[in-house]
Amino acid sequence: MTTDRTERKGLALILLAAAQFVVVLDASIVNVALPSIGDDLKISPENLSWVINAYVLVFGGFLLLGGRMADLLGRRRIFISGLVLFGFASLLGGFAESEGALIAARALQGLGGALLSPAALSILTTTFSEGAERNKALGVWGAVAGSGGAAGVLLGGVLTDSLGWEWVLFVNVPVTALAAFGAWRVLGESRSEGERRFDAAGALTITAGLVIFVYALVDTDDAGWGSGQTIGLFAIALILIGAFVAIELRSAAPLVPFSIFSNRTLTGANITAVFVTMSLFSMFFFVTLYLQKVLGYSPLKAGLSYLPLAFGIIASAGIASVLVTRIGFKPVLASGLALVAIALYWFSHVSAGGTYVGDVLFPSVIAAVGLGFAFVSLTIASVSGVKSNEAGLASGLINTSQQVGGALGLAILAAVANAQIGDAPRPTPEALVEGFQSAFLVGSAFAVAGAVLTLALIRNRDSKAHRDAAQAGEAPLAIPVQMPNASPTSVK
Repeated sequence: MTTDRTERKGLALILLAAAQFVVVLDASIVNVALPSIGDDLKISPENLSWVINAYVLVFGGFLLLGGRMADLLGRRRIFISGLVLFGFASLLGGFAESEGALIAARALQGLGGALLSPAALSILTTTFSEGAERNKALGVWGAVAGSGGAAGVLLGGVLTDSLGWEWVLFVNVPVTALAAFGAWRVLGESRSEGERRFDAAGALTITAGLVIFVYALVDTDDAGWGSGQTIGLFAIALILIGAFVAIELRSAAPLVPFSIFSNRTLTGANITAVFVTMSLFSMFFFVTLYLQKVLGYSPLKAGLSYLPLAFGIIASAGIASVLVTRIGFKPVLASGLALVAIALYWFSHVSAGGTYVGDVLFPSVIAAVGLGFAFVSLTIASVSGVKSNEAGLASGLINTSQQVGGALGLAILAAVANAQIGDAPRPTPEALVEGFQSAFLVGSAFAVAGAVLTLALIRNRDSKAHRDAAQAGEAPLAIPVQMPNASPTSVK
């Protein structure tokens, strides 16, 4: 029975990691195909960005709601629903023959991702007991999450060059279908016990507030930071978020019980996550532009150039899970962010006459180690000490923090880069490089800020307690894994 249960846990981890890989992959795989999409569907350059933004907007806005729905309605149910929706939207997007149809499909994909991603992390959190076992599982999770962005650039180039842009969407269909079938067979249902009333007013205000906030961020490149539109949208978003706080304080069954923020390490991890992804997006986005716009690489060659980064993240994530067990998550996270800051500072010295080896390869290797360390330790910190009935909420919070950080970072860094590049329709490589250098430098400052916040906000006591418990080997929690000829186990 022990061996069978271990095998079932392994299958569960494969399913959850595969689902998360698809979500992370999708964030970068479509970027490579954008020029082909624009040419084929006759989408203007101004509207082409909404192929990405529609996904980001809905994904970021609904993550918190998706995480809480998993706790209240059933984690497996929401996970499978998200997979099916994501796969169906990918199919619609691949068959899209107009700009509107593709953008609508991408928004639907974002909703599917917002359901499945926090549900997957909450299932992992309640399946693997806190300590060494969960650290190993999150090492796999971190490797998948960290390498997915790099793999997306590679796979996007291969599929676009060989089969056409439609296949960057079609590729999701068989993966999500297999994962949904496997989840139905392998995973058991788990949810919060007790009365499950749904806080509709809280759900409406926070989802609307987050959607408007993310929209304001992603549209700043067109509207401008000081425009009436941007200022007005930020004001509306803040009013809605303020209303959400007021509703939650009075609600008998709040969508987000604010007592969860009494866990200082969880709160610190979420604040730090914003700065981690603010720095991360600068690297993937601007390195890709540097390879193609300055060094003249094809999409396929640019994708292949990311292989050292992807493999480095996978290797370092495994090392990070071991280090967290030995020394705690706080020093591993701070060290990872320091390495990311060093790598981005190195990237800030790229030149118009540069080379792949001198300007990209070596800082990529440093960044890979830093990102592997940061992803794993940050995720562990964000769910450390969380009650099983709030696992979905904690997962939704960390995913939301990362998504908001990514959108905020990209908006800021794009503005920084564009201020240097200027308004020329065809900027010179020298002008592009000046913009990229500034963006990388600011991204490095974000990573430094993340490291400082890690040291200031995450408790040494929690990190050491996690380390001691992991080394001692805590007894496992109830496991929501479907056993042969048995009913699903309920997690309390």
